[in-house]
Amino acid sequence: MIGIIDYGLGNIRAFGNIYKRLGIPYFYVQKPEQLTQATKLILPGVGSFDFAMEKLNNSGMRDALDDLVLNQKMPVIGICVGMQIMANSSEEGESAGLGWIDATVRKIVVDNHRKNPLPHMGWNTISVKKESSLFLKIEDNPQFYFLHSYYFDCADSERLAVANYSHDFNCIVSKDNIYGIQCHPEKSHHNGVTLLKNFGEVC
Repeated sequence: MIGIIDYGLGNIRAFGNIYKRLGIPYFYVQKPEQLTQATKLILPGVGSFDFAMEKLNNSGMRDALDDLVLNQKMPVIGICVGMQIMANSSEEGESAGLGWIDATVRKIVVDNHRKNPLPHMGWNTISVKKESSLFLKIEDNPQFYFLHSYYFDCADSERLAVANYSHDFNCIVSKDNIYGIQCHPEKSHHNGVTLLKNFGEVC
């Protein structure tokens, strides 16, 4: 059962609609006591790092999430800002992140702002650097949809895939039971649906 964390950020209905079409059980989590019904978690997010952390900390779910993810090793996937707040901190703000992965969120550096304006928005090809069950049945050199100005700077051992926008940046990462995706699978057509299906059924 996939718990889609509803803390006031992210297009949670889009994820629900995909899992409904796939026939994979899901529900929306709004209270900490509901988290125990889940076997996997999706942490969505849009907007700024500090605002996302404020919303999550105020949701009442923070302590329960830390326990489930870090101690009980429940699989979780963070998407866009939901991925970024898994880091220790961000150059975008002042708040401490969840610290689930030893990483820092940094602003994308571009060589030519006319050629590569920020935010990075639109379709981009990802390059797989490490095998993962997330990529089962996904085509070679797949394209995903992006909308962001910051990227997830972590150890190479935790990097699953990169994309290039003036420079390479980590776009999919993992550490044990924790996955992070900078792109928007819910907006990425068949590749995004396949990735979410893999998380629901295989990871």
